[in-house]
Parts: sequence; C-alpha cells; structure tokens
Amino acid sequence: MDAYKNLAASYDRLTNDVDYAATVEFYEQILAREGVKPRTCVDLACGTGSITAILAQRGYRVTAVDMSEEMLTEAAMKTMDMENMPLYSCQRLERLCLPRAVDMAVCALDSLDYITDPADCAEAIRRTYRALNPGGIFIFDVNTPEKLRAMDGQVFLDEDDDVFCVWRGEFDEKTNICSYGMDLFQRQGEVWQRSFEEHREYAYSRAQLTGFLKAAGFTHIEVYADRLFEAPREGEQRIYFKARKGKIK
Repeated sequence: MDAYKNLAASYDRLTNDVDYAATVEFYEQILAREGVKPRTCVDLACGTGSITAILAQRGYRVTAVDMSEEMLTEAAMKTMDMENMPLYSCQRLERLCLPRAVDMAVCALDSLDYITDPADCAEAIRRTYRALNPGGIFIFDVNTPEKLRAMDGQVFLDEDDDVFCVWRGEFDEKTNICSYGMDLFQRQGEVWQRSFEEHREYAYSRAQLTGFLKAAGFTHIEVYADRLFEAPREGEQRIYFKARKGKIK
C-alpha cells in the first residue's frame, strides 16, 4: 500500500508538535545570509501543505509538488481560501518538471530519504537544479543515518481522540533502509477503521548527498545542524543542506 494513502486524512493531527513556522524561519535566515530575495518557490514533497501555506502567507508564489494525491487534496483544502493560492502538482521528485523555473526550492521533513534508490535521489536533485533560475537556492533536510539506525526495533505511538497509530522501526544494514510498519486506526462515526502502511527511508550520508549536489551542478554547498548555523555534531538527528545554482556574484 502506498505510504500516506490512508494516513493523509490524519497526518496533521498526528504531527501537531511539528514547528513548521520555525522551519520556514530557518529558510528565511539562510536567505538573509545569502543575500537573496526569492519571489517564486517550489515546495518539494509538500505533504499536507503546512509549509506551503506559510510560504504563501509570506508572499512567495508557491508551486507545491507531491506524489500522493491524498496528501495534495489535504494541502489544497488547507489553502483554498488564500488570496495567494499555491499551484499543486502530483509528481514524483525524480520526474520533476515545472512549467517555469523558480527562485527557490525547499524539501522538508526528510522527504528525500523516502527516495530509496540512490540513483533516483540523484536524479531528483538534478531535476531540482534544472527547475531553478540562475542563482537559485535549494534548501532541504534529511534524517541522519545515526537516527535511522537507532530506530531499529523501536516502537512508537501517536494518538488523539479520532486516530490511533502504532509503528515499529526496522533497519536493514544490507539495503541501508529503515522500514517502519504503521498500524493506523481511524474513527469513522461509531466504528474504528484499521489500515496498514509501510514507510521506507534510505540512510543517505552527508558525503553522498553532497556528491549528488555537486554532480548536478550545485555550488556554495553548506551543511548545518538542525536549524542551527553550525556544523552537525556526532549523533545529530537531522541535518540541513543549502546549495546554489551557478556562480554567485
């Protein structure tokens, strides 16, 4: 079963502790340090559009891309009354094709890790490079291999009044993939409906992703600790990448 097919309707309730505004604030701190003021943006693997909505509220013209029709439906509903309404497109990142180039690309919440074939991940990064205007900026985050390996054998629980979710992590050293099977119980009137999804993330190293960025043509690559302007430390759970397209004046 496709990841997020059943989860989409409950995703926001199960992730209400995620500080999306802080993520966008970190993006804008990076933009300030780079001295750029993008007007157009693509939100890659936008999910239910929480970051998309914040970017649009802050005046960016946003194209939001995701491979899940169910997640895009939730995102469109979230922003349907906005004056600066984003444009939504159902695409896989390794097949990314935008109608026109943009000034900035962002990809949040370890979405690149969901591309479990390194060749496809490299292609997604190449496609992102092509989608940017000269001087454009690409910002994304990933889970570190340390975090994904530590999930092996762990059991996690999320719930609210209308949804109950339990998931179990398993890391395969041969494939370098962390899989977590997710049992989802969602209230449907007087009954609970059960479904199952499997999510898989590839443990990309810092060096591997840096290599993909360089091969695509990106320059001015920097890697940060989790929303901090400092180098990642040993045991870091999440890291951010910043890269630019072409020569920067």
